[in-house]
Amino acid sequence: MIDQRHGTGVWFVPSEGPELATEQDAVDLVGATYGHGVDVLVVPVERFPARFFDMHTKLIGHFFSKIVQYGFRLVLLGDVREHVEASTAFRDVVRESNRGRNVWFVADLAELDARLAAAR
Repeated sequence: MIDQRHGTGVWFVPSEGPELATEQDAVDLVGATYGHGVDVLVVPVERFPARFFDMHTKLIGHFFSKIVQYGFRLVLLGDVREHVEASTAFRDVVRESNRGRNVWFVADLAELDARLAAAR
């Protein structure tokens, strides 16, 4: 679903569907929205397999880089506390990402709206 939130075109990736993890998955997401006025891709964390959050696999870095390379912002929507508690490296990724503008981890839509409003 494509929505306008705080003057920003946002695409909410459906929570149901195949898991996402690879650079090609990121390219496919970008392709699905290209030309529709979308700036932000919001992906439910349930779409990512557990291995995606394992920093040793490097999946997360490649996925994030591909989205940003195409000029989009990425939001992972949902609870990642389990992964944060399990990995100092992942905790650092979440903290640093949320300090920036291109990739955010948000728990819910209220947090997303607050971040988008502040980014205007």
